[in-house]
Amino acid sequence: MTTENHKLGVIFDLDGVLIDSGWAHRQAWFDLAAREGLEMSDEFFSDTFGMQNDAILPLLRPGISKQEMDALADWKEQRYRQVVAERVTLAEGAEALLDDLKGRGFRLAIGSSAPPENLDVFWSVLSLADYFDARVTKEEIARSKPAPDTFLRAAEKLGLPPQRCAVVEDAVAGIEAAQTAGMPVVGVTSTRKPEDLARANRIVRRLSELAASDFLELLGGSKPSSGDGA
Repeated sequence: MTTENHKLGVIFDLDGVLIDSGWAHRQAWFDLAAREGLEMSDEFFSDTFGMQNDAILPLLRPGISKQEMDALADWKEQRYRQVVAERVTLAEGAEALLDDLKGRGFRLAIGSSAPPENLDVFWSVLSLADYFDARVTKEEIARSKPAPDTFLRAAEKLGLPPQRCAVVEDAVAGIEAAQTAGMPVVGVTSTRKPEDLARANRIVRRLSELAASDFLELLGGSKPSSGDGA
C-alpha cells in the first residue's frame, strides 16, 4: 500500500447519499408550495435538489425578502424533519461501506448543505458518531454548493489537504463543488440519472457497489484487487 489510510478521507453528502431522504424533502417542498401558492413540480425539485433553500426560494418567489425567505425555509425544514422521522434508515449499503472504510483507517466526514437540526434527526438514532470524525452543515459555511466551501471545511476539520479527500454525492451541485475543491467524486444515482452526474470520477447506483479499495484507487493508493467494489 502506497498511502497511509489514516491520512485519507471520504466526505459524504447526507440527503440522497447516506440517508434515503429525497422523498421527505419532496413532500416538504410540495407541502410548502401548497401552503404558499407556489408553483412546484418534480422537474423543479429534481433540478434544485442539493441546493440550499436560500438559492431555491428566490426561484419560486422572485423578489422574496430575506425575512420571508428565512421564515419559509424554517417552515420547510421543520416539515421535512416531521416527515423523515417516520422512516429513519441508512441508505442501502451505507453501513457496510462505512464499516469497511473505518476498518481500513479512513477519516470520515459528512458535508451537507442542510441545517444542523436535520442531521441531528439521524445522528443518535443511527449512531453516526461511531463512524464520522467531523460534520459540516449549513451554519458553518458562507456559500452553499456548487461552491466548494462545504467540502473544503470538511477536509480542514479532518486535518487533511483537499487532494487527500474523496467525496460521495448525488446532486449536480455537489459534484461541481467537489471538483472545484480539487477532490475526486463518486456520483450516486439515487436522485439523478447517470447522464446528469457524468462529470463524476465514478458513477454507482447505490453505496453497496463501493468498497474502501475503490477510494484508495481514486486517491492514488493501492489498486483494488479483482472483484472489489463491483
